[in-house]
Amino acid sequence: MPRPMEPLFTPEQLAEIQAYHLPLYIKSAVSPLVYLGVLALILGVLVRPFYRGCEAGAAWLSQRLAFLRTAPVSRAFIQAMDRLWGEPGWGAALLFALLVDLFIELVYVPATIYFGYVLEHRYGMSTYTPLRFMLDELKGIALEGAASASLVLGLYGLARRVKRWWLVLGLPCALLLLVSSALDPYRSQVYFEQAPLEQGPVRERITALMARAHIPFQDVRVEKTSVASKRLQAYFAGQGPTRTIVLNDVILKELEPEEILAAVAHEAGHVHEPKWPGRIASSLALIALLFAIDRLLRLSAARGWFGTSRFADIRTLPLLWLLSFLVFFLSDPLSASFSREREREADRYALQLTQDPAAFRRMLVKAARVNKMDPDPPRWVVLKGHSHPPISERLAAVPPAPEKRAPAGEPPAVSEPSH
Repeated sequence: MPRPMEPLFTPEQLAEIQAYHLPLYIKSAVSPLVYLGVLALILGVLVRPFYRGCEAGAAWLSQRLAFLRTAPVSRAFIQAMDRLWGEPGWGAALLFALLVDLFIELVYVPATIYFGYVLEHRYGMSTYTPLRFMLDELKGIALEGAASASLVLGLYGLARRVKRWWLVLGLPCALLLLVSSALDPYRSQVYFEQAPLEQGPVRERITALMARAHIPFQDVRVEKTSVASKRLQAYFAGQGPTRTIVLNDVILKELEPEEILAAVAHEAGHVHEPKWPGRIASSLALIALLFAIDRLLRLSAARGWFGTSRFADIRTLPLLWLLSFLVFFLSDPLSASFSREREREADRYALQLTQDPAAFRRMLVKAARVNKMDPDPPRWVVLKGHSHPPISERLAAVPPAPEKRAPAGEPPAVSEPSH
């Protein structure tokens, strides 16, 4: 009989992992209530003073930067914005959206620092320097600010001018959602450097594995995440001509070639998933959400909520955040359940593709140890939104490695007794 696998963690390691995850579980339970409280504060108290301040700020900027209305490039942009908005006030609306985003970010600064930096360093999971951590957080805030600005100028501007704006905006956004994954190889490069995997046995074996899987790809790249984290990671980014296999530098350091192939084979299983039904469903859900936003904007205008004076008043923006939060919070358990099943199927695909359950098992064990995965998280945490099955469940589903047969004329090998 094969020797039983050694325990996933020693008692000391398990105690450390549980201590590491306890604050994360508390955060998972409390964060929805905190976010609702922040939105309630904004909607109940801060909308009116925020908007008055933004109106004053926009008027001040308009006076100081009046020359931009006559400069060739900026003049064309300002005129386009005036036409899109349909009336004065888009500057105040833009400032209001950015102020709301900034306020929420500032409220979360203590939690961001503790969970993103202090806790990770305390348990040896992070290599962030304070400067790099701050710069990456500022990048995230800048990207969120750009997204909010686009939302304000696109959604609110269009809603003011087109009756069925939700359909006019929803259809191209839905089409963009269908093909947006083609941009995936470029998103993570905002944060981490990437370079092609050097020529050698690992690259050759990955290429041969993808040939067996009938998966064309553009490149195999190494993402240098060790400047921020000690976690190992592998993923496929993009689709069609942009499909890229990405391995972080930690996985190349921690895993043997056969284990790297097992990780890549798992990710290859996701490539063969039937994606179009999910993408179509997501696109339809987006259009439905935009329609619900339209109804909410009309109700707000009719009731005069938050001092709104017309349809698609920017002061309703925090209300849209509340609607979006409720939609995603309530749908997360269902989407996570589908995600866990896709992960199980990807595991089965990888085992079939590699025919090496021993390497797959070692890969999972090393990933669990390096990434400090909780082998048996609380059930409510899993149901609330875990995208992957617990590592103990995934290991239990890996079949034992087949016994090697002894050559003819030789006695079969006898396993050593386990202690």
